[in-house]
Amino acid sequence: MTVRGDEGSPRLDKVLAVHCEGLSRSRLKALIVGGEVRRGEAVLTDPAQHVAAGEVIALRVPPAVDATPAGERIPLDVVYEDDELIVIDKPRGLVVHPAAGHETGTLVNALIAHCGASLSGIGGVRRPGIVHRLDKDTTGLLVAAKTDRAHASLSAQFADHGRTGAMRRGYLAFVWGVPGRPRGTIEAPIDRHPHAREKMAVRGSGRAAVTHWEVVESYAGQDGKGVAALLECLLETGRTHQIRVHLAHLGHPLMGDEVYGAGFRTKARQLGPAARAALDDLGRQALHAYLLAIEHPLSGEILTWESPLPPDLARLRAALSAAS
Repeated sequence: MTVRGDEGSPRLDKVLAVHCEGLSRSRLKALIVGGEVRRGEAVLTDPAQHVAAGEVIALRVPPAVDATPAGERIPLDVVYEDDELIVIDKPRGLVVHPAAGHETGTLVNALIAHCGASLSGIGGVRRPGIVHRLDKDTTGLLVAAKTDRAHASLSAQFADHGRTGAMRRGYLAFVWGVPGRPRGTIEAPIDRHPHAREKMAVRGSGRAAVTHWEVVESYAGQDGKGVAALLECLLETGRTHQIRVHLAHLGHPLMGDEVYGAGFRTKARQLGPAARAALDDLGRQALHAYLLAIEHPLSGEILTWESPLPPDLARLRAALSAAS
């Protein structure tokens, strides 16, 4: 379509609304943010971006898909399961719920096949049973509800994040550099990045976010100076990419994080050969959800699970330790 200039507003979403009467504003916004709008070779992902008369805008509308995810026989590492909930140890590469570009092969698809009709649907047809999530390449413990009452209880616990209850979420994070103190708390609001919509950023306009961290181990590089550290992080809030954004804001981004730690790639030169090879093989952010504690929705019992480091992070830890 060609922008006429008389659409009433130069905003991309409003211009598209004039030319695409069959699509709602919310649908158009989702298509823009999802990378389905182009101006030449440039992908336009900001609905508020201005466009000018004479510019040619291309919109791709993906084919319609069934709103209800189908069950798929995807292997799950089940840590705990009863009639109310299920806890899994999520592997790397597994997306939690269907979204643009990941309509199938997700944890939700696997849960539907594993749990059948018992899986709670209170979260909506796109995310049945899901009360929290982990990034695609973050490994570790994740709980899903199998009943509506469990979903309501777990959702309340995650909203509270242990401020008044027993719920705890702990992560192990390998970061670049060694913090100057043994422990600390990061209190910095998080919102969408102003220019890269697929990223999050610390911004004054964002939602409150609190991460507590403590140094578990520190590692020296080939020059004998501190090059990396293993941190334990406990969440007091649960924002998108919270640990990744907060640790980058602290000046110690996750090793292997190409989104928030790309500027630290050259630090790999300070690693010994074995540690550098382990990092190259990792191919993801070095983050693992190792601890999960909740109050059982029905019995009230405090349940706690811990997950060991997966093989790729265990190799990285061993290589870093051997060089120190």
